[in-house]
Amino acid sequence: MNKLRTLLGVVILAAGSVGVYYLFQNKPVTEEEAEPEVAAEVAVQVGNIQRSTLHGYVQAYGQVDLDPGSGTTSPAAVTITAPDTGIITEACCVQGQRVNKGDILFTMDSRVAEAAVEMAKKAVELAEKEFERQEKLREVQGTSEKLFLEAKQQLDAARSELATAQIRQSLLKVTAPFSGTIIRVDAGVGQTVTAAQKLAELHDSERLVVTAKVPSREISLLKLGQQVNIDTGIRADDGAAKTAIVRSSLNFIDSQVDDKTGTVEVRAPVPPDSHLRPGQLVKVRIIHEEHQNCLTVPEEGVVTTVDGDTVIAIVQGDTAYQRSVTLGLHEGGLVEIQGEGLKEGMAVVTVGTYGLPDKTKIRIIGQK
Repeated sequence: MNKLRTLLGVVILAAGSVGVYYLFQNKPVTEEEAEPEVAAEVAVQVGNIQRSTLHGYVQAYGQVDLDPGSGTTSPAAVTITAPDTGIITEACCVQGQRVNKGDILFTMDSRVAEAAVEMAKKAVELAEKEFERQEKLREVQGTSEKLFLEAKQQLDAARSELATAQIRQSLLKVTAPFSGTIIRVDAGVGQTVTAAQKLAELHDSERLVVTAKVPSREISLLKLGQQVNIDTGIRADDGAAKTAIVRSSLNFIDSQVDDKTGTVEVRAPVPPDSHLRPGQLVKVRIIHEEHQNCLTVPEEGVVTTVDGDTVIAIVQGDTAYQRSVTLGLHEGGLVEIQGEGLKEGMAVVTVGTYGLPDKTKIRIIGQK
């Protein structure tokens, strides 16, 4: 009997324990008993809103060429030709030689030209004597007006022929039309040449231009005189890891669109001290707009939300707040911004902005 009572007590005790366990397991948890949520922190890098001067520009790739000339300037490359048919008696230039404007490059046989000048001079002398005689006779009414006018016309014609003969004689000394370098020589002493035959080629390597092709859709932004920044591709003298930039201005915009490429040719003169050479490829920026002292942020700090809004994340304490902005010019990794309440010096998220919800707890891990 005692064993039965003991066994019954154990069963009752076990059943009570199970009941108590399930009672506590199903007991609702009150707010006081719930564990507080731990706000997640997002690691970000930050920068600042700053004031900068940004430019709107058209970028293109171009080539350094000799100046082709315009309505007011001559080309920087010319072909020296023979003024007449004859024999070259003297060649005063060689390939690679630097010459000055007016230097004699070639001399041609001038014997025929000299004889023509002498004959023209004698014709002038005779015409002058006849004209003087007619003038004296006219004073005493010893000649007719017709004979007087004929004598005057003959004198004018003789003087014109003499001037022409002298010009042809002077042209037999072929001179440099400008200072430059002889690139090629095609004739030598003793050679017989014909009128307009090529004798040499002269280049002025200091008169260079950059010729670039700009898409026609951007040509409306450009005007003559706008600043052009030419990236020479040559390492800058200050030792920094960048290339030297030289400034010029736009001096030519073609009036026609190339129907094959859809581009318009533009040109800018190259400064003489740029160390550029004909045929060299360069990158150019044509400045068509400038915004001074505008608010800017790093480009990576601007994102577009799923709703299509353009926003930045302003940092206040340990929280990032989204602010809608309107964008302006982009240059050098910065972008112009406009928006309500934005001020210079405000901290903004730069790295980690994408997908960052409004009012997010952040942890700053770097400055950019």
